[in-house]
Amino acid sequence: MDSVQLLQGLVQIPSPNPPGDTRAIADFVASEMRAIGCDLRTPAPAAKPEARNAIATLGEGSPVIMLHAHIDTVPIATNEADKWHVDPYAGLVKDGALYGKGSIDDKAPLASMMLAMADAAQQDALAGTLVLVAAAEEEVGGQLGSKWLADNGHLPSCDFIVVGEQTGNKVATAHKGVMRASVHTRGKAVHATNPDRGVNAIVAMSKLIAALHDYHNDLANRLHPVVGVPTCNIGVIEGGSTANAVPDACQIKLDRRMIPREDPNAVIAELKAVVEAVDIAPATADIDSFVYSRWFDSGLDTELGQIFLSCVRDELKADPGPIGYLPGSDAKHLTDLARGDMIIFGPGSYEAAHAADEHVALAEYQATTDILLDFLRRTIYRAN
Repeated sequence: MDSVQLLQGLVQIPSPNPPGDTRAIADFVASEMRAIGCDLRTPAPAAKPEARNAIATLGEGSPVIMLHAHIDTVPIATNEADKWHVDPYAGLVKDGALYGKGSIDDKAPLASMMLAMADAAQQDALAGTLVLVAAAEEEVGGQLGSKWLADNGHLPSCDFIVVGEQTGNKVATAHKGVMRASVHTRGKAVHATNPDRGVNAIVAMSKLIAALHDYHNDLANRLHPVVGVPTCNIGVIEGGSTANAVPDACQIKLDRRMIPREDPNAVIAELKAVVEAVDIAPATADIDSFVYSRWFDSGLDTELGQIFLSCVRDELKADPGPIGYLPGSDAKHLTDLARGDMIIFGPGSYEAAHAADEHVALAEYQATTDILLDFLRRTIYRAN
């Protein structure tokens, strides 16, 4: 496979999510992997059959190594379209980089993994099993992608898992989890000509916002060695209908980032305690609609993990990590499959993802491929 043409081929197949139709790109991956001799499956959930995945397998026995990347991308937003200086689905190569929607997130990691599979397929035999997972639905949480695959027996237990994301080719061993929630205040609506007759739900909410901001500041005392501190952000506020009426309802939506090992039930209890501790009488308040997405944490204390670190060190001639990965990833859905280490790894920075003129430096993409190839040669190639 030509590495640039392969990545161009992936970029040239739009796979925005929403709507999340990954049939064309899953079939492309399946066709390429079938051509090199892999066993192929393309499962999809009945709830969303267009969210097709591709799973390619080479070899048998242990160790089992999984290479995982997602095939959906974020869509091109209306206010983003006029900011692109190139066709987002052309895969243009310019000044040492390949441009296009999904080029860095997540089609460059996927292409590197496909190239590694192609190299492995040329070996007489493998001393283990190599699995490539091209997963749908990551951009909307992975519930009908990697989580569905894991929960329904489509993925094996693994001795080592590489989840492709943007880490500058360093080894990431953790990312934060997320707790979302909504806070509501309720008051009494009256005409604004005499507002003291009413109970202003927005004023009540302002007191809760101050308390939640203090809570956010207090979280800075909890430090994880690679992902930093937990946070609490208020991202949405809604309330009132007109300036000449006292609002009787207000709502905020918050995002509480959790560092690894934080207990989601304890976080829910903390948020409830913050809300309940604020005196907003005669207004009332409650917090609900909790939605949790788990954190990921791995130790890199296995032989395979140490070998991967060595491969990165040798390629980059620099400290390989471990580092933290600030966005989330599908790693959270694969934790129960990892009987060994799991890492997040790939070219570039997440800062270039989800943006106009998304691109990947070809040198970084090549380094990703070389590191994966070196790792396989040191681990499951018979001649290693």
